[in-house]
Amino acid sequence: MSNAKQYNLRAIAAQAIYGVLEQRKSLQEVLPKTLEKVKEQDKAWLHEMLYGVLRNLPTLQFWLNGLLQSPIKPDSRVVEHLLYLGIYQLHFSRVSEYAAVSETVSACDNLKQPHLKKLVNAVLRNFVRQETAKSIPKEERIQLNLPKWYYKKIKQAYPEHYRDIAGNQSAKAPIWLRINQTKTTVDAFLAACSQAGIECSQDEQLPETIKLVNNVNIQALPGFNEGWFSVQDKAAQHAADYLAAQPNDAILDACAAPGGKYCHILEAQPQLQTCIALELDAVRAKNITENTERLGLSNTDIRVADANDITSWNPTGQLFDKILLDAPCSATGIIRRHPDIMWLRKGPDIEQLSGLQAQILDSMWSCLKPGGVLLYATCSILPEENSQQIAAFLSRTTDASAIPLHESFNATERQILPGESGMDGFYYAKLQKAVAE
Repeated sequence: MSNAKQYNLRAIAAQAIYGVLEQRKSLQEVLPKTLEKVKEQDKAWLHEMLYGVLRNLPTLQFWLNGLLQSPIKPDSRVVEHLLYLGIYQLHFSRVSEYAAVSETVSACDNLKQPHLKKLVNAVLRNFVRQETAKSIPKEERIQLNLPKWYYKKIKQAYPEHYRDIAGNQSAKAPIWLRINQTKTTVDAFLAACSQAGIECSQDEQLPETIKLVNNVNIQALPGFNEGWFSVQDKAAQHAADYLAAQPNDAILDACAAPGGKYCHILEAQPQLQTCIALELDAVRAKNITENTERLGLSNTDIRVADANDITSWNPTGQLFDKILLDAPCSATGIIRRHPDIMWLRKGPDIEQLSGLQAQILDSMWSCLKPGGVLLYATCSILPEENSQQIAAFLSRTTDASAIPLHESFNATERQILPGESGMDGFYYAKLQKAVAE
C-alpha cells in the first residue's frame, strides 16, 4: 500500500464485486480478505459500497445498459463491476462527483484495463449529464432490485406483501444483542452502555434483548470479553423460548453453527443432562466452541458430523427429549444482512434444499424420544422450506403432531417476515412425537 497504483479503493471494491457476481463467492468469503487490503479509515466506506451495489444491482444494470453502446468484453468484465460502483457512488452516496469519476477512472490502471479509462470516464460523465438516474425502469422486478427467481417466488408466496418484503430487505438491518444472564443483568449492561455513551434500548417483548441505536465496534462494547452478551437477531432469539428446555433434558441442536441458539439454550437452562451441538463444517464448529468459551458456558458437547449419518455421531443410539433443527436453507430471510444471497442462489437450489431438509427432518425424528419435541427453524421466508415442508412431514409421519410454539404464542408455526418488529425473516414449527400405547 505504498503508492496510489497499489492502493485504489475503487479497484479493490470492483474486484470484490466481481468475486461475488462472476466467481460466485459469498460476501462472507470475499469481505474479510478485501478489508485486509485497505486502511482502517477506509473499511466502513468499502463495506457500504459493496453492500450498496449488491442491494441495488438491477437498477445499476438498467442504467448502465442505457449508457453502453455495446457490451464489455468478457476478459474486461471487471470494468463492468467498476462502473456499477461508479454509478452507485454518483447517485446513492455522498462521494463528490469529482472523486467518484476521477478515482473510478484511475482504478482501470490497477485492474490492468487502462485501455478502458476513456470508456469509464465517458459513461460516468454521461450518467450525470444525461440525468440517467431519472430513468425509471418499467419492470417491477428491477424497481424492487430483485433477481428474477426471487421476485417470482415471493410474489407468488406473498402477493399482498412482496413489495414490503423487498423494501425491508434493501434496508440496513439493526444490531440485536442477547444478554447472557449467567454473567450479568440487563440493567447492569444498560448502565455500562450509558456510562460509555452507547445508545441502546431494551426490547418490550423479549426482556433480555437489546437493540443498538447506532453501529459500534461490537468488541468495544462493555463486557464483550467477559461474555456479557451475544450478537443475535431478535427473530433467532425466540428459538430457546420455543424449545423450552427443562432441567435434566437431553437436548440436541442440529446444524448448530455459529452457535447463537445453542449458547442461548445453555444460558436459559444450565441444568441439562446433555446438550449436543451438531455441525457438518469443522471451521463453523470451531465458531461454536469460541462462542461458548467467551460466554463462559459449561456442559458443552460439540460434534463435527453429518446429521443424517446418525451412527457416526450417535453410536449408542441416544434419544433426546428435545431437538432444535435449525435446517440448512436458502437464507432468504436474512438478505438485508447478506444481499449476495440473491445473486448466489438460483431457483433450482430451493428444490434441492427442500429435499435435504426433508431428509434431515426424518433423521432427527428417529432420534427423538416418544413424547419428545422437535422445533424446526429456518431463516427462510419461502413456503417450500417452511409451511409446505412441515405439512409434507406431518402427512408422512404418523406419530407426529403439531403443537403450540409457546404459552404466549398459541399457533403451531410462525412465519416472521423481514422487518417485522425489526426482525429478520424466520420460520418456526413445533412438533411432538406420540407416546406408544
